[in-house]
Amino acid sequence: MRIQLLFSTLLAPICLFSQPEKSWDHEKIEVYENQSLSTLMHAEIIFQDRWDLLPQPLFWKQIMQLSPDTCLINCASTRVVLKKMAIKEWSKQTELQKAIFKDSIKKIHGLDSNEQIFVTTGKNDFYKFKEVYPSLSKGVEAFERFGIDPWYAQAILLIESPGQLKKSAAGAYGAFQLMPSVARAAGLTVNSSVDERRDFDRSAFGAARLLSRVCIPEAKKILQAHNIAFNESDLWFRLFVLHVYHAGAMNVSAVVRKINPIAGNQELITKMWVTSAADFGNNSQNYTQLALASQLILHDLVYEHCEEIFDCSPVN
Repeated sequence: MRIQLLFSTLLAPICLFSQPEKSWDHEKIEVYENQSLSTLMHAEIIFQDRWDLLPQPLFWKQIMQLSPDTCLINCASTRVVLKKMAIKEWSKQTELQKAIFKDSIKKIHGLDSNEQIFVTTGKNDFYKFKEVYPSLSKGVEAFERFGIDPWYAQAILLIESPGQLKKSAAGAYGAFQLMPSVARAAGLTVNSSVDERRDFDRSAFGAARLLSRVCIPEAKKILQAHNIAFNESDLWFRLFVLHVYHAGAMNVSAVVRKINPIAGNQELITKMWVTSAADFGNNSQNYTQLALASQLILHDLVYEHCEEIFDCSPVN
């Protein structure tokens, strides 16, 4: 199989949300596979500040590719893997045996007695990256057409409901996992007979509108309240916006108040990974770790099959 990777030089899209025209061409790649073209966002931004070396995204990268019959015993605060074992082996133990096991592994690794030990099962039955791959280009192109940073489309598609169309326990549905009230507020029809969240383009429209009208403005307000400067193209800012998308502005605001940061950077995001406030708990902490991990997996999948890479960026 021959795949060619090219930096995109597409024209800027027509903006549907009355924002200034923007171009993300410098972050886009074109992937040719079996005469089929896909437009993706490249992962270089992750490597620039070495987000790829942090233990949390590396941990989730393993989990996303691990079978659900296997689990990783890990340190809760750092996600450093302490042991890999079959889930049957773990489950057959009594609660007392599990507690003794956790205490013993803390001693072996020299961990503080108060350190939490997590047992996390593999999730490759949920994260179906090959299945979601065809929709990534559609998402990137749709968000760019709406004038919204297409990085968000790729990130959300990779982690929310990858390659599947399932309704969450909370009621979120569609490729971008929109709640009914959020979808309606974004202009989608959701009732007993029609659910536009099922349609990819309408779901993309709803998610893009949510980001442009709520998530990005609220993220800016939270940061401005703490006198924190930001650049919308910085990875830490994008991850911050994803936290607002997932947890809501009130919960993100609460965790930021608790951290009381003096600058916006990688440190702010990593502190959010280990800080709880209001309803910003474990799932919220994990969200951007998953975003980074999935982007790294996509990067590997693309480059594993790539025979030729052409830099088609404009020459100055």
